[in-house]
Amino acid sequence: MVQAGSELPPLFRDLVPVFADAGLELGKADWSWSGPRRWWGGLLDVEGLALASVGAAAAALNLLAGTPGRFGTTAALTAAAFDSYGYLRIGGRGIQGFAPLSGFRRTRDGWIRLHANYPHHEQRLMQALDVSTADGVAAALAGMTSLEAEAAIQARGGVAAAVRSRNEWLNSRMGSADGSGPWIEVNFASGEPLTARNRRLSGDDPRRPLAGVRVLDLTRVIAGPVATRLLGALGADVLRIDPPGLPEIMDQFVDTGFGKRSAEADLAAPGNRHQLQELLASADVVISGYRRGSLERFGLEPDVLLAARPGLAVVTLDAWGSTGPWSGLRGFDSIVQAATGIASLYGTEHHDDGWRPGALPVQALDHATGYGVAAAAIALLARRQELGLGGSARLSLVRTAEELFSLQPPPPDLPLRQLPAPELRSTASSYGGLRYVGPPLVVDGQPLDYPGPPAPYGSSALAWA
Repeated sequence: MVQAGSELPPLFRDLVPVFADAGLELGKADWSWSGPRRWWGGLLDVEGLALASVGAAAAALNLLAGTPGRFGTTAALTAAAFDSYGYLRIGGRGIQGFAPLSGFRRTRDGWIRLHANYPHHEQRLMQALDVSTADGVAAALAGMTSLEAEAAIQARGGVAAAVRSRNEWLNSRMGSADGSGPWIEVNFASGEPLTARNRRLSGDDPRRPLAGVRVLDLTRVIAGPVATRLLGALGADVLRIDPPGLPEIMDQFVDTGFGKRSAEADLAAPGNRHQLQELLASADVVISGYRRGSLERFGLEPDVLLAARPGLAVVTLDAWGSTGPWSGLRGFDSIVQAATGIASLYGTEHHDDGWRPGALPVQALDHATGYGVAAAAIALLARRQELGLGGSARLSLVRTAEELFSLQPPPPDLPLRQLPAPELRSTASSYGGLRYVGPPLVVDGQPLDYPGPPAPYGSSALAWA
């Protein structure tokens, strides 16, 4: 059964002005989904967050392409896509989970969540605690309060957050700063519009409406790469650029690398700076996912890019937003869950060692933010198509957490339904045979697939296809 809400989901509200500015109306007919409404269960409406974030991308596509109802989603596709990392098999093996030092750890007065999946973050964690072993980490944390440990690790450039209750977060300086404002913060570009010839999309395949769109992907980890993975599935030429010396986690890269090309380059090198400018001169979309301020020296801030080329669609995302005291810090989905009260809310009693914090059933903050990024990029492309001018949008994991808390949970009498096992697809790749789940969209009722496997890491030139 195809379902649509009687009104737009709250997550859509920030896209409405973008389409209205372009003379388009985003209405309830532009998004639909099929299947059950509740399947994970839990105290927060994670299903609603997932469906609405994917639905925002689908609705934006319908308005961009001028084809109401062509793009939609299903509960099964959305649930599988939000757990794509868990379903991925590379050469028959399962993927690597969290590193041994990542996760919840006891402190003198409570709990802290650590993130040490990347070697440089593990090293900074060890330096902050002045230890060299996992046992040393446990011993050091046992002698510190959660807030003391958090401050010490963050001061060294490590990644950690004390497990706070919801009230503790809301009453903190960070929670006060990050608890308001739009989920998608949009700013319109002004200047000389593109000509009609230069702003129209060239894709004729209804399944690849973004064919001909060039996307510069300056993102890592999950949220940003999820967004650009979807844009690649829709036909865009996506070029991801990673810095040398900070290698990506390969399993994670494979999961989010479908339909893209991959380059590795030091953008500070003079030759690469020149090539970057050539890429920007003919890009349509720029998406960046580094912490605030880290790309300023390359001229990649939205206002700088739009001053030079007002027809661009520029979308940025980070962990902690742009205004609070943590706005310049590194962060990940699991860390944001710990800080904002999600881990506390999902805590459970264990018979052997008492209460322990918990987590959402999937990394929903990452994935929902990623689909919000894709929706914002598509909406700005629609504005450009109508007016010849693009704009910028900004999202953050912490704002997505606030949106999740703001959603009304499903009625308690709504049954919890088990979803069918997802359709696993197969493809050959340079990493070995891949088994994977596809994108969370249907096109004219049929599931979308990726146009190709992930490219070998760093194998592409700094040039458009």
